[in-house]
Amino acid sequence: MKQHLLALMLMLFGATVVFGQQNISGRVSDRDGEPLIGASIMVKGTTNGTVSDIDGKFKISAPADATLVLSYTGFSTLEVPVNNQTDITVTMQPGIDLTEVLVTGYGTAIKRDLTGNISKIRTQDIKDMPVTSFDQAMQGKAAGVQITAGNGKLGQAVQIRVRGQSSVSASNEPLIVIDGIPATTGDLGAFGGATNPLSDINPQDIESIEILKDASAAAIYGARAANGVVLVTTKRGKSGRTNVSYGFQYGKSNPARQLEFLNTEQYLRLYRQAAANADRIDGLEPTDPSSASAYMEDFFVTQSLGTLGTAQAEDTNWGELAYQDAPMQQHDLNISGGNEKTTFYMSGQWFDQKGILIGNALNRISGRINLDHQAYKWLKVGFNMGLSRSFNERISGDRQFDNPMQMVALPPMTPATDPDTGLPVGTPPGDISIPVYYNPLINLGNAYYNTNTNRNLSSVYAQISILDGLSFRSEFALDMLDQQEELYYNSKTQRNFGAPQGIGQNLFTRVENYNTNNYFTYNTGFGRTILDLTAGMAYQQSQQKTNFTEGQDFPSDAYRMIASAARKTDGSSTESNFRFLSYFARANVKLSDKYLLGVSVRTDGSSRFGNESRYGFFPAASLGWIVSEEGFLSNNKTISFLKLRASYGRTGNAEIGNFPQLGLFAGDAAYNGAPGQRPSQLANPDLSWETTDQFDAGIDFGLFKDRLTGEIDFYSKNTSGLLLNVNVPATSGFTTQTRNIGQLTNRGIEVVLNTDVVRGDFRWKTSLNFAANKNEITDLQGQIIEAGLNVMSRAVEGQPLGTYFTAEYAGVDPANGNALWYKNATEGNRETTSTYSQAQRVVVGSPLPDWIGGVTNTFSYKGLELSVLFSAVIGNELNFYGVGRFSSANARFEDNQTVDQLAAWTPENPNTNVPEARLFFNNGAQPSSRFIQDGSFVRLRNATLSYNFPKSITSKIKIQNLRVYVTGQNLLTWTNYIGWDPEVNADDIVTNIAQGYDFYTAPQPRTILAGVNIGF
Repeated sequence: MKQHLLALMLMLFGATVVFGQQNISGRVSDRDGEPLIGASIMVKGTTNGTVSDIDGKFKISAPADATLVLSYTGFSTLEVPVNNQTDITVTMQPGIDLTEVLVTGYGTAIKRDLTGNISKIRTQDIKDMPVTSFDQAMQGKAAGVQITAGNGKLGQAVQIRVRGQSSVSASNEPLIVIDGIPATTGDLGAFGGATNPLSDINPQDIESIEILKDASAAAIYGARAANGVVLVTTKRGKSGRTNVSYGFQYGKSNPARQLEFLNTEQYLRLYRQAAANADRIDGLEPTDPSSASAYMEDFFVTQSLGTLGTAQAEDTNWGELAYQDAPMQQHDLNISGGNEKTTFYMSGQWFDQKGILIGNALNRISGRINLDHQAYKWLKVGFNMGLSRSFNERISGDRQFDNPMQMVALPPMTPATDPDTGLPVGTPPGDISIPVYYNPLINLGNAYYNTNTNRNLSSVYAQISILDGLSFRSEFALDMLDQQEELYYNSKTQRNFGAPQGIGQNLFTRVENYNTNNYFTYNTGFGRTILDLTAGMAYQQSQQKTNFTEGQDFPSDAYRMIASAARKTDGSSTESNFRFLSYFARANVKLSDKYLLGVSVRTDGSSRFGNESRYGFFPAASLGWIVSEEGFLSNNKTISFLKLRASYGRTGNAEIGNFPQLGLFAGDAAYNGAPGQRPSQLANPDLSWETTDQFDAGIDFGLFKDRLTGEIDFYSKNTSGLLLNVNVPATSGFTTQTRNIGQLTNRGIEVVLNTDVVRGDFRWKTSLNFAANKNEITDLQGQIIEAGLNVMSRAVEGQPLGTYFTAEYAGVDPANGNALWYKNATEGNRETTSTYSQAQRVVVGSPLPDWIGGVTNTFSYKGLELSVLFSAVIGNELNFYGVGRFSSANARFEDNQTVDQLAAWTPENPNTNVPEARLFFNNGAQPSSRFIQDGSFVRLRNATLSYNFPKSITSKIKIQNLRVYVTGQNLLTWTNYIGWDPEVNADDIVTNIAQGYDFYTAPQPRTILAGVNIGF
């Protein structure tokens, strides 16, 4: 009996030693108390592990002196000593996780093993931001990526530049891929500024945004990746309990900045002075009826009294009248969940916002369903469906007189409305010559320019597991966009004197964009070697159709449809399409968990290129070495991670329109109204892609147990075969032909630094990125491409794209008030002249910045968090000439002037930079460097203060989580730019060459809102 008892005790002891000393229960949550589902819990030094359940709970067996290692995507890995505990609660902190998964295009990669350069923007980085499209939310968040909103109008195009400008004539926008679909992103507008199809996408549906920047990351998209690739991944469901969340936000916007113009007293004083100076030059007495002084005295009376009846001279601030109260509200409802076989995500949003400019508003309703189902062990299927309807009340282009911003030019003594009729001044029965220019207030209630867009962005997929590690995925997607633009001006607007009884225009555009991807993936391992292979094909077909009609002269202002117009004055229809057929392959190899190799190839065929050059070949290769895995760094207490990487590859640019390679004919009235056709374009069967070869060398590092992490990259991009219209002998019957001619380069550096400054209950984190890029056109075969004399921008060898080339302003002659320019560019002996035609045109600046960057500071204490984002653009110049030639032109015309023009030269004020005011004389308002201004700025882009209520409170009111917040957008701007806003691109003039041009362009809105998120 004793022997049996001894044997039993030995067995129990042995079992304890072999199988562990105790069972441990625990819970994993984030710092706000939210459970982390699927967190990995491992016993350090063993293969024993588990994952947390839907409530963040776990159970595991471990020795009393063991250490648990917890990891979760997006959070810092944490080691917890057991210390004889049987119940462990762990709070994980967000951090740089080398196991974070990045979307790479036709697959994913772990950040630790990445050999290319990919910037990731997570859902928490863009959630709840008061922007109309997700691309605006990306500003300042990715190194080497410059995003410019351009103006403060709602729903208009945003400019994205990844590592500089890579083309002179083709698009410089990156390829946008949404859930595997190359999305329609081009401007579809016809009557005003460029539209932004990305504003159809609900930013709250986005899980992550990956920006593929170097060739090794982007070359898998081949012929369309020269400008980078932006991969947008929408949210998906997770197995576990069903989660319901509701979000609401409400706020208001106003202009981030305003210019100060003259009041009535200042205006009268300056213009009487300008008229007297003009009379002196003309040799006229002020009493002469033909004198400028007599004209101005009559003008003052006419504009303040005239036909306005009992109206008195006023002091109208037209600039303030351009703006309106701009409230916004947004409602979001999301439902997600599922089980081990089926997961789902559903969302709906209603967004309503008024713009800061009168008459501008945007309303969007959107919905999304993403579904994944494991039909069999070997088959997974699913679909994504995103639907949206947006209604944009738009306003005219920046250069149109009825744009509200141009009201600033109206004389301040002119009242805005006729007190006798209550109508805006300039509306019948008043005198339509008053004010001197068109009064945009007339448009309110008498005109509209509406754009209605319906969007269906959907896809289905099936994924088959063929063998262990080998799978095949087939995707089919549709991006269908219907856009209707309706423009109407009634008889009161007098917009078009050729149509005194009103004009109506209607443009309908439909884009049907089909895409399919079919590819194999194979993942396997051999000891410490891991192989990842991808191979497949893609096909895209896109067709765009438009129908346009116009009618003039309506029976009365009650009629607005073109069917009621007395004259149907115009009509047309067009069709355009393109196709891409592509084959691609990629291989990634990891040796000994520290040596990395990646290669990819893609062949693209496009309908946009000639028969002799229809297909292009785009290879890329990259290497990586995780140095911190080497023995000589294994015990280093300073360096926690170190990786060296390099890549080289080729990408292309095909965004040049659909038929540049073809010989085209146009059908129209050939002679005396008879139908006929004529050649309209010279063919080029050799036309091919623009090709960009890019080299990248980078280092990724983590220091002091990842308290400081970062990336540093150096790159060189060389683009050849630029797609340009070049002159051809007129004997061919044509003047130009599209050819592959010329080269340009971009070279730069990117730096990313992330720090955990303070850890604990109080936490302070920073994320800093900055980048420098140098752009240069190296070969145009002697061509000089002008954007226009008044724009002053050109493409020329040896200079950055869009460089400003004009006369250099030399100030004011203190003896007589004449504007001066430099006659030559000789250093040390620079002659000046007051004769503009004698001035030599020289390079006076560039719209491209030297540096761009952003820094986010996040402070948190328990449930309270403050996040502050600053962004900066340094070293660029802006072109103020569009405004300056009229409103900062020392009283050249009757336009109201900016207050700085009060410093105009007088005998008592000889030392000034503003020439003498001379009515109707051009004294310094010619194109010159006088109007090329420093565009550098630092902007407090976003600040958010939020509070997450603790579980002790939310559990009492039967909800999962509760978050309240206050957000401010574009709160402060530090700049020397004299215009409204340094983030400017006039919406109806901007091209690759004409950048940074200001023509009464609306400033960015400053928005302050409050919101709440509730989870059930």
